[in-house]
Amino acid sequence: MKKIGQVRLIIFGLLLSVITIKVEAQVLPVGTPLLEDYYRRAQLLGLIDSSISFNVRPLSASALQVDDIYNMDREESSSIVWRNDDNSSMVQLMPAIIRYQYNSKYPYGWNDGAMIPARGHQTMLSAGIFAKYKFFSVQLNPEVVLAENKRYEGYGGVAGLDRAWYNFIGNRIDMPELFGTGAYSRILPGQSSIRVTFDPISLGISTENLWWGPSRRNSILMSNTAPGFAHITLNTTKPIRTYIGSFEGQIVAGRIELSGYPPSLLGDTSVHMQYLRDKTQSWRYFSGIVLSYQPRWIPGLSLGMNRAFLTDNEMTGHSLSDYLPFIIPATKKSVTDDSESGDSRDQQISFFFRWVIPKAHAEIYGEYARNDHAWDTRDLTVQLDHTRAYTVGLRKLVPLQGVKGAMLQLSGEVTQLAVTNTRRIRAAGPWYFHGHHGYTHRGQILGAGIGPGSNVQSVDISWIKGLKQVGLQFERLVHNEDFARGVSADFRRNWVDASIAAYSHWDYKGFIASAHIQYIHAYNYQYKFSGSSSADEYWDFDPQDNTNFNIRLGLMYRF
Repeated sequence: MKKIGQVRLIIFGLLLSVITIKVEAQVLPVGTPLLEDYYRRAQLLGLIDSSISFNVRPLSASALQVDDIYNMDREESSSIVWRNDDNSSMVQLMPAIIRYQYNSKYPYGWNDGAMIPARGHQTMLSAGIFAKYKFFSVQLNPEVVLAENKRYEGYGGVAGLDRAWYNFIGNRIDMPELFGTGAYSRILPGQSSIRVTFDPISLGISTENLWWGPSRRNSILMSNTAPGFAHITLNTTKPIRTYIGSFEGQIVAGRIELSGYPPSLLGDTSVHMQYLRDKTQSWRYFSGIVLSYQPRWIPGLSLGMNRAFLTDNEMTGHSLSDYLPFIIPATKKSVTDDSESGDSRDQQISFFFRWVIPKAHAEIYGEYARNDHAWDTRDLTVQLDHTRAYTVGLRKLVPLQGVKGAMLQLSGEVTQLAVTNTRRIRAAGPWYFHGHHGYTHRGQILGAGIGPGSNVQSVDISWIKGLKQVGLQFERLVHNEDFARGVSADFRRNWVDASIAAYSHWDYKGFIASAHIQYIHAYNYQYKFSGSSSADEYWDFDPQDNTNFNIRLGLMYRF
């Protein structure tokens, strides 16, 4: 208790050291349709301060220097229903949002928050209110999810590939194939928070989704693929400017919940349930930190790091390093020795950069991560690719002649999570698999939504004018390559989704409508394969493919 008191004093001292007159806690929730990317594009055009890294989200109105974060593009809005003369107190209506998703054959999609991976129809509703009084603020923005959750062709309990899936995946991570045997419905607190804010620092309790790092589609350590989890947060609300540059960051301590579902509810589950591993059923403690730094001498360039730990609540100690394990050294040698089995905590760490070039209307970014400690600096240097994952991406906006404000957007992103060839000489577990239940919350990945062992390449081209956008996206997703290698040495077995999508966003007054229609061809669906092993007939086999349509529709009203 004495140490906990010391921590509280440290936090209180930090708050006192940064108190300023202006107080602003209004934020743009992660995943708000279109608006997040609208601000990011505006930065490429030089309309928003380039010192905002977009590496620590949700974004705040204070950072973006806007009066109404939901209506920057509108001359008039009524979302702020009341505020006093000095702007120290206000009440604001958050956007009302309805989202619809449909998968025809099997679950597909990520970065959808409270929604679940499911076949069939699914709807999510959200609306809320934000209120502040001086330095104190409350945001109530619950989310309601309704999913048809239909059965699909997955893994049952028969011998062979189904059993291999259960042993390799289903039994090692809380990532169920099916969220119950019927319709799924949940009411979650969603993007809600209670905060005490003294710009540029905010301390609060929140269930908001977080996004760490520069990626647009696949953030390796923290994304909005899973629902938001309950957490205490100490974070910057805008860049802290110093002589050497500007800083942004967040420290989080939170509670991670189980899904409550077995690995599989498909097929004859009695066959494989006898092999279910004993696991702790308590919640897990999450602790993490993200730091982003922009050097004064290189405008637009931000450098940063993420570090996150998951620990079963029953195994969490009571020292400062147990509550804030990211303060300990990053090498395994510093926390264990040859005679010990290792640190029971599940660690992920990443380093990232983002470079915004407003004159070129372009950005380039990347993230390099490891899902375990290196033994020491020698190990890190000699085998830098061991347990590594990475994301790289770029985007370029090209103004179109003859149409005022219209642009052509070209962008691409590549994410690799599959283990590297170092697995041949030393153990290398799949990403997100460590610990009793893996790096998941309520059955979904906290990090990159493509999932463990997967790789994806995406490119898109679109026409943009303001909030309006029409485009095409081409994507190749390799499902859990680590599993494919584990069950067969035949690389023809890989399950690969090749897809093309048409999408559009359109605004009219307070409304923003969106549509995304994607055709997906699944090569070797669920790793199924039937063919000759003869070298002369290597590509002469019976395809075991599938097709899927993913439809996403949305409508948001900004008051």
